[in-house]
Amino acid sequence: MKKPLLLVLGFAAAAALAILPQFLTRSGVYLLSYWVVFVIATMGLNLTVGYAGQKSLGHAAFFGIGAYTVAIMMKAGFSFWLGLPVAALLCFVAGIAVGFPALRVQTIYLAFATLGFNTAMWLVMRNEEWLTGGTFGIKDIARPALFGLSFDGHRAYYYLCLAFALILGALLYGLLRSPWGKAFTALRDNPIRAESLGVDVRGYTLLSFAIGAAYAGVAGALFAPLLEFIDPAPFSVAASIMMYLMVVVGGPGYFFGPMLGAAVGVVLPEWLRFAQDWYLFVFGTAVVLLMIWLPDGLLSIPERLRARREARAASAARSAAGSRASGGAT
Repeated sequence: MKKPLLLVLGFAAAAALAILPQFLTRSGVYLLSYWVVFVIATMGLNLTVGYAGQKSLGHAAFFGIGAYTVAIMMKAGFSFWLGLPVAALLCFVAGIAVGFPALRVQTIYLAFATLGFNTAMWLVMRNEEWLTGGTFGIKDIARPALFGLSFDGHRAYYYLCLAFALILGALLYGLLRSPWGKAFTALRDNPIRAESLGVDVRGYTLLSFAIGAAYAGVAGALFAPLLEFIDPAPFSVAASIMMYLMVVVGGPGYFFGPMLGAAVGVVLPEWLRFAQDWYLFVFGTAVVLLMIWLPDGLLSIPERLRARREARAASAARSAAGSRASGGAT
């Protein structure tokens, strides 16, 4: 996608998201905030999976680390504004640690390694009751205030989440436009060729995990006050698989993929609740069909249409050339 068109779409989306809450009910604004939090989390996963080409099924663990860090620090009397950067930093360091297996194993083996990390973190969240509250969780997590401005209301907290999403989206856009972004895509496309061109494969692999984990940490830090209660359930392996699905459905390696993928994973199931007991079956069937027809995600549709159009034009040109050649021969 051309840079001017991407910027126009970005500004249009930001404007629409700023206006939309005025037309929604309280529950609608809450769902929109939930979606924005998952957009932030999947932005990081899209960097790791879509741009750097690493297979990660442990993203919910970083999400949980961010949420529990903020919740525990706020319960200890610290400010949310201190807990959030601490959560991002802890996840950044944890992402580097989890990235080390990627230096030795790839594809399905790396996915299993990250899955094991997610399981270990989930067990810590569930069993270490002295720290996390175990299955009883941590409740009464207050929403923050800044310079006397309270974000306690649903709309106010939504705008706080949206502000973080826009800032982090702009930072990610700048990163992807920089030489670092080119190095990430080179790592994804062909690690051996990237190394031969002077790309520090080891460093960029670790960095892709670290930055992706930091984004999940920020999302988790926003998630805890949004719910005002956390327990281990939202940070299980199933949650990591759902986040991975969001990236794949939206389109791995597409900048706006997380927005569309998170909408499919968060908003669509709510819209399908009219089907009552069948809504999970309908949702699962829709996702399977989508993966069959669009394995590169929803945002690959324009490219597929353009490729089909170019193929038709090339076929018509060949037919015309053949007709002229046969006409000249006669």
